[in-house]
Amino acid sequence: MYNPKGNSREKTAKSVSFVETEPPEHLRGIVHRFLELDTKGALPDDYRFHALPDACTYIVFDQLNPQVTGVTKLRASSEELNLGRIFRYINIRFLPGVWQNALEQVSYGMIDSPYTGDLPLIPTNQSLVKQDFAANQSVLTALVEGLVEQGFVVSNPVTERIFNHLDSIYSVADMAEVSNLSPRQLQRTLKRTTGFTPHDFLKVLRLQQALIGDPSLSYADQSHFIHSFRKATGYTPGKYAKKFDV
Repeated sequence: MYNPKGNSREKTAKSVSFVETEPPEHLRGIVHRFLELDTKGALPDDYRFHALPDACTYIVFDQLNPQVTGVTKLRASSEELNLGRIFRYINIRFLPGVWQNALEQVSYGMIDSPYTGDLPLIPTNQSLVKQDFAANQSVLTALVEGLVEQGFVVSNPVTERIFNHLDSIYSVADMAEVSNLSPRQLQRTLKRTTGFTPHDFLKVLRLQQALIGDPSLSYADQSHFIHSFRKATGYTPGKYAKKFDV
């Protein structure tokens, strides 16, 4: 099953806490993880957070400003974000393809302005501020359950089939075959449900596979892997490994 590494932390920043927890069993076809990124006091320097492309949609809650929250995702390349010297974020990472863009559009990258949509994100953020992360699991779960009930998120059988056959997918044609769709149908379905073309979706999956296993499973040879990795992240694999902890 797809287990994306959606982020990486600078190895030199020892006082930054990053916590991931699994959602309840009944939400695991919708949510990949609940996350918290937190500083334990002010840092001596601005913190650089490297967000990796994972095709997931996030709800981001800025715990230092409860008005700042929203629905966001990256494109097919990574993003280095300057989070400053003190911050606390709580995120919900939804699996690719489950967020219904027609009901609530996603924005690009991190949220940095007050939320103005119709979802109850600001009241949820205000509730999260009052508790520690362990106690917040029930608040996040209730929000997702409400989104499921209203149809904002639904399980995606096409991406589920792709994730269940990741080890045998080497091309867009393979992706279409395991999805039981024609290439044209796959193009329309992935673009509508994930925002990615099949080619870009495959690039993201290959990068994620390379981060958690043998790059040869995803790339034809080492030079292809290095070129693709640098194009997606801005670093060679060696430099990335020295700078960031995945």
